[in-house]
Amino acid sequence: MKFVDNSPKIERSDPVSVRSHSGAARESGCEMPYSQANAEVVAMLHEHGIKPTHQRIQIAGVLFAKPQHLSADQILEAVNARHGYVSKATVYNTLGLFSRKGLIREVIIDPSKVFYDSTTHPHHHIYNVDTGKLMDLDHEAINILGLPVPPEGTVIDGVDVVVRVRPQTAAGSA
Repeated sequence: MKFVDNSPKIERSDPVSVRSHSGAARESGCEMPYSQANAEVVAMLHEHGIKPTHQRIQIAGVLFAKPQHLSADQILEAVNARHGYVSKATVYNTLGLFSRKGLIREVIIDPSKVFYDSTTHPHHHIYNVDTGKLMDLDHEAINILGLPVPPEGTVIDGVDVVVRVRPQTAAGSA
C-alpha cells in the first residue's frame, strides 16, 4: 500500500509556500514571501467564485500551506495564533463554503470527528484509531468492485474509503 503521512503539524513562519487546491505547489513548490502567498490565496479564491474576505484569506493560508488534514479546532487555533481573533462560527462557515466550492474535502471519520483535507485529487485515507492520525492513501491502492446501481435519476459522484487501523498487539491480534 502506498500512503503519505500528512499529519497535522501546525507551524509556519514567513516565507510560506501556498499550494493550489489540487495539491500541486504553486510557483514550482518554491517558498514565497507572505504577501505573495496572500496574493496566491486571493487568486485561488477568486478562481472558485469565493469573495476573499480577510478571514477567508487567513483560513485558506493555514489550509493550503502544505498537504494536511486538520480539524476545525486546529484551524481555529492556527489562525488565531497567527492573525488575531476569528470566531469558531466563521471557521465552520468558511470550511463549509470551501468544501462546497471544491477547494477542500471533508473527511468524516465519525459524526464527532471531521477532518478538512487540503488535497482534492482522488485518494482515500488511513485513520489510526489510537493516535487520531489521518494519512492519504493512493486511490489506486484500493480496488473497488461491484458498486451498486444508483437510484433512478442519480449518478455515483465518488467513493471515499477510510481504512481504520490500530497498533498490532503483542499477541498479533487487533
